[in-house]
Amino acid sequence: MPPREKAVVCLSGGMDSTVCAALAARDYDAYALHFSYGQRTEQRELQAAQAVAQTLSFQQFLPLRMDLFRIIGGSALTDTSIDIPAAPEQGIGHEIPVTYVPFRNAHFLSAAVSWAEVLGARTVFIGAVEQDSSGYPDCRPAYYDAFNALVRQGTKHGDIRVTTPLIHLKKTQIVRLGVELGAPLHVSWSCYSGQDFACGVCDSCVLRLRAFREAGISDPIPYQSHEAS
Repeated sequence: MPPREKAVVCLSGGMDSTVCAALAARDYDAYALHFSYGQRTEQRELQAAQAVAQTLSFQQFLPLRMDLFRIIGGSALTDTSIDIPAAPEQGIGHEIPVTYVPFRNAHFLSAAVSWAEVLGARTVFIGAVEQDSSGYPDCRPAYYDAFNALVRQGTKHGDIRVTTPLIHLKKTQIVRLGVELGAPLHVSWSCYSGQDFACGVCDSCVLRLRAFREAGISDPIPYQSHEAS
């Protein structure tokens, strides 16, 4: 068989990025890029991302540390003076939440494209989701269209493309796709605050739990007992 093309995957270790990683590993020789950026669950996310990459037989796992977001603050994920709120009763995604990390994905994607150039990879995967999500501005299709225009102008051959295979899917569809692909959802981690047990009440947990419930599938990660039902 001819050698497969290479791809770089931005791998947080969360549910969406795990399913995205499974798609990449199915079709490419995949290389994982993970960022520790001062987030509250930094070590737990690193553990999850490493487990995902290992389970999916990625070619390489590259962990990077970035102190910028911890230093500038402005997000509940990186600034402990800002509380992580419970998901709002009126619905998630109507307003940009305090867990938004300012322009974060542009930093991640820039590093991923740089590595892709060195590897000779022409595809960068990221598990961004617009629908049924927290409403982050750097998860919209127009954002990735603009970023790809930048990549075409700013790279040696202009042939690297950032792809977002999940961006138009609902979370329930992502869960079902993950199960179909055999994605290692059991080692993924989505909670914004919990390290041993997911809190079950932050935006990320609520969206994840609802998706598994609507898909008729039991979420395999541990939750605080009073929130997992």
